[in-house]
Amino acid sequence: MTTPRFLRSLGQFLAAGMLCMSLPGVLNAQIETATNITNGDPMKSAKIERGEIVYVSGQDLVVKKDDGKLVHFANVPDSFKVNVDGQDLGIHELKPGMKLQRTTITSVTPRTVVTVESISGKVWHVNPPSNLILTLDNGRNQKFTLPDDAKIAVNGQLTDAWGLKKGMAISATRVTESPETVISQETRVSGTPAPEAPAANQPILFAMVVPLANPATPTLASETVPSELPTTGSMLPLVGLMGLLALGSSLALRKIRVSA
Repeated sequence: MTTPRFLRSLGQFLAAGMLCMSLPGVLNAQIETATNITNGDPMKSAKIERGEIVYVSGQDLVVKKDDGKLVHFANVPDSFKVNVDGQDLGIHELKPGMKLQRTTITSVTPRTVVTVESISGKVWHVNPPSNLILTLDNGRNQKFTLPDDAKIAVNGQLTDAWGLKKGMAISATRVTESPETVISQETRVSGTPAPEAPAANQPILFAMVVPLANPATPTLASETVPSELPTTGSMLPLVGLMGLLALGSSLALRKIRVSA
């Protein structure tokens, strides 16, 4: 902050640092303030982060960074956009597998703020070395506390509070200068589409090898032989056959006897 300085008005001056005061709101209109800002050359730096979307649902987004770390972004606003192939996509248009790149540009700009405050009035009362009461243009009296190093110029001659007299018309100007630093950030997010998966109705061909039978070796159909006769089988045919054989043998023997 520079040492305050005062400009000439109505032939009388108040020098540097005179106005150390706090004015009520009703008197603010009596103080004219002008501000001038001079910006220096900004210093910019860029940070680039890359990752792949592994999960997205509603307003939730999970990204796997290049270092393998999972980052969860909750309550992503609808205003969030990702530029993919020239199109701005919102959170509901993102898909797993998309590659994202976030570029953060940080600008640090030094600047100097010069503030000029002006006030005018008449000396109503002065109590050296620091107390001064002025009658402002609106007719109200306001008390000011002068700094210890305040100097006042009257008719071209520097003096202090002891040189002020009641009724002197005074216009005072205080100039302050302060350095500041302004930091701003700009974030850009771009991406590439996820790899395309085969459509659900797209036919998929499979190769299947079937072994062929040896043509030199015919294949015989096997038959199953029951281990027991059906329950409808009977011994009567066998008994009849044995009786018939016995009867034939008896007749043969009788014929042989007769012929003898």
